[in-house]
Amino acid sequence: MSNFVLKIIAIITMFIDHLGYALYGKFSPLNYIGRLAFPIFAFGISEGYFHTSSKKNYLMRLFLFAIASQAPFMFFTSIFSTGFSLNIFFTLFTGLVAIIGYEQCKNKYVGLLLVACLGLTADTLHMDYGYFGVFAIFIFHIFKEKKLLMNLSFIALCLLKYVPLFIRYNFYLPYFVLCLCTILPLVFINLYNGKKGPNTKYLLYGFYPVHLILLYLFNLLFV
Repeated sequence: MSNFVLKIIAIITMFIDHLGYALYGKFSPLNYIGRLAFPIFAFGISEGYFHTSSKKNYLMRLFLFAIASQAPFMFFTSIFSTGFSLNIFFTLFTGLVAIIGYEQCKNKYVGLLLVACLGLTADTLHMDYGYFGVFAIFIFHIFKEKKLLMNLSFIALCLLKYVPLFIRYNFYLPYFVLCLCTILPLVFINLYNGKKGPNTKYLLYGFYPVHLILLYLFNLLFV
């Protein structure tokens, strides 16, 4: 399974996730399918770190699209939330910063502390997926050559995210299903063959803000 195929799976499931909010204005079963998207995007950032010709340009590209996508993201999230949050590109950017910062630290314990601080920052600034997003990206990076540890660490991260919610809300079943659906993308990630596939560098960058605006308008006009 090439990087291109992974990216298409992530984009389709992300669209289904967001379509659920546009149709219903709240959480719906479509959002279960949507949990497949982010782990694949997180894995893509870890892969991008190894394959990019310029880490500086990669960071700049993520940051610029984070800025450009914020207004569409805020319009879209107004469908189902009154709170403020930062879009997923900020999370992807912060995850890449975590990888680069860790690799440049001679003392890896200091590097791990940096990653932890960036995860806390993501939560404090209300980035989409928060600490979970940053740590997922880092797990896919640090255990790139150790698939068993990668899988176990990511599953543990998912349990850390969802089990407290499952218990807090009286063993509310949807949190259990969300956890399983967030783990499921590991199946696709483990089928990755290391090949790039067709060049679609800007597919996600363009699709993300455009589909958010279109779904917002759809909700505004027809729901």
